[in-house]
Amino acid sequence: MQITALSGGIGGARFLRGLQQHLANENLDADITVIGNTGDDIWIHGLRICPDLDTVMYTLGGGSSEERGWGREGETFNAKDELAAYGVEPTWFGLGDKDIATHLVRSTSLSAGYSLSDVTTALCQRWQPGVRLLPMSNERAETHVVVDDPSGALDSSGAPMRIAIHFQEWWIRYRASLPAHEFVIVGIDDARPAPGVLDAIAAADVILLPPSNPVVSIGTILAVPGIRDALRSTSAPVVGLSPIVGGAPVRGMADACLTTVGVETSALGVAGLYGARTQSGILDAWLIDESDAHAVPAIEALGIPCSAIPLMMSDLDATAAMAAQALRVAGTHV
Repeated sequence: MQITALSGGIGGARFLRGLQQHLANENLDADITVIGNTGDDIWIHGLRICPDLDTVMYTLGGGSSEERGWGREGETFNAKDELAAYGVEPTWFGLGDKDIATHLVRSTSLSAGYSLSDVTTALCQRWQPGVRLLPMSNERAETHVVVDDPSGALDSSGAPMRIAIHFQEWWIRYRASLPAHEFVIVGIDDARPAPGVLDAIAAADVILLPPSNPVVSIGTILAVPGIRDALRSTSAPVVGLSPIVGGAPVRGMADACLTTVGVETSALGVAGLYGARTQSGILDAWLIDESDAHAVPAIEALGIPCSAIPLMMSDLDATAAMAAQALRVAGTHV
């Protein structure tokens, strides 16, 4: 069985770990390809940081911090503290000492002319995540956020000055507290799917959308020219799992992102954002939490078959059960 998943960082990585556990429990033979979001990527202190790719790689490779969900277990931040002592900005990004090694290898390799795809494959040789991890694109496609200037500056009409800041600054420094006017993916028009991405979609027996941020993770992957069309034309069923439970994101600040694009923070709202494949969307089936079961009729009215199951990834067994249900639902649509 060929499984392809589109993934952001923490939520996607934890779901993928549960998927692997389910396959192992059932002794099922499957190859998993993960198309990772690179819209969160940023250059800091001369280093290329790929938060979502690294979170998937570390989590599936057994090296991530279980408490934080990102970065390395047993991490220290001595270099970050020293940079701050020198007065070097940014001081708000948590660049860990162990993590720096990964970024050094990546940045040096990129500077030598290797592609992000090649570098990601090389990094995975150490971590052995058990999946084929592909960046969504080798080209720059970084998410920026248009906000009112935090300094309070005004434009010539006396209205708040609008500026664009990198998504990481909005997310980490400001905790998404600055109202966002829009998201702009710099470079997206010139981006192309990385080698292997479209083939992984075309060859899949099932395509999964884990509970990742639907706007700035899955949505950014879908914005790469050619990927959304590939999902709409593939013969494989596309099954998504809601990142919204009981009207709130399970983790992170997806509600702020959904508000920015005018979508209700609900399992129904995200279902409508993705849309039914029968109506020019991408979903063949949608899984929501049992606490949102009341939304099933409204979601199915959108043309999307929907099931309500436990969606809290409270432990590995619970996550494996989610993955099992996603594959079972996919089987009814093959």
